[in-house]
Amino acid sequence: MPVASSTSRIADGNRSCGTVRAGLTTHPIVGTDPPVATSDRDSIEKLSADLEAAAVRALGEDYDNINYSVFRRRLRRPPIELCDSRVRLGVWVREPRSLRISSALFLEHGWGTVLDVLKHEMAHQYVDEVLGQTGETAHGPAFRRVCEERGIEPDPVGTPTSVGATADPERRVLERIARLLALAESPNEHEARSAAAAAQRLMLKHNIDAVRRGVARSYGFRHLGKPTGRVEQSLRTMASILSEHFFVEAIFVPVWRPREGKRGTALEICGTQANMETAEYVHEFLTGTAERLWVERKRVEGIPGDGGRRAFVAGVMAGFDEKLCSKREENRREGLVWAGDADLHRYFRFRHPRIRTVWRSGVSRTDDYSAGRDAGRGIVLHRGIEGGHSHEPAPLLPPRGSES
Repeated sequence: MPVASSTSRIADGNRSCGTVRAGLTTHPIVGTDPPVATSDRDSIEKLSADLEAAAVRALGEDYDNINYSVFRRRLRRPPIELCDSRVRLGVWVREPRSLRISSALFLEHGWGTVLDVLKHEMAHQYVDEVLGQTGETAHGPAFRRVCEERGIEPDPVGTPTSVGATADPERRVLERIARLLALAESPNEHEARSAAAAAQRLMLKHNIDAVRRGVARSYGFRHLGKPTGRVEQSLRTMASILSEHFFVEAIFVPVWRPREGKRGTALEICGTQANMETAEYVHEFLTGTAERLWVERKRVEGIPGDGGRRAFVAGVMAGFDEKLCSKREENRREGLVWAGDADLHRYFRFRHPRIRTVWRSGVSRTDDYSAGRDAGRGIVLHRGIEGGHSHEPAPLLPPRGSES
């Protein structure tokens, strides 16, 4: 029986373990970073002692990975501690030496943000203990040079940038895309498909024009969906769809799942704020749509269980990908050719210097897979989908100033 297969990019890292110390001591914090603009008044979710200890061990492992891949093993791991604070999300303490991470950070904002904060504080440690620069301000020339050389965010690290902070030209493009996707709700099939095609064409022209004109654009990252223990074929195809058609770079990264006390994998995208917002919406739209299509297939055909779900959902993603590839060929014939964004690729490789590309066999091409593939070819990307199951579409353009 034929089997669908795919390749995936995975962030690579050297895994090593060691002993770290949990808990919070009572000495005052000699912080290297100013407090972030937030409050400690809201209660912070508490983990059990076992889960907290497991999270600290995971932080220690990732500290060692970063020390190996970013700092060439020049650092000596300090005691790593958790603290109950939203005011300081991370802090390097010079004396007595320790590195502290807020438990609110990984419980509320994800492990990708945790690792960015960890790198930032390790850069402070590098300036203190390797360069011996203790006379400069916290974010002085030495610190900024260390960050620039290693692809670390030099400014005080808080939570990921919200879409409300997107530059106005990018936001205007998002607003036009959102309006076109709203038109794609039309019950008239021709009008709906035309509106969806116009939205994708607008994305393409905007990105081609920005690259051709050399417009300076800023890039960031975000994790999509929930971390999983097993990366299914449908998610690998999703990553390919986003990176091939929606102007982001996609990669699977290892993360820690603090509430479960175990490692997992997350889908990370890198790109401009506008492109990441669009890609996140597409991710949630397709995930929710595929699940609803499966429920409908079960109802119509009287299928009793979910044995064919994985194959069907994988087929949906494959069918939608084929549809987009067909549209890309039409755009090429019209002279709209996306050659990529070299600046984004440099940002991506700076963020992930060690990458493995792996080949995996996927699900068998069963009747469920074929049915899903046919359904995927008929999907029209539009704005008004309502959430189903546990999948809610990310808002395309939340109100200005809102937090993600």
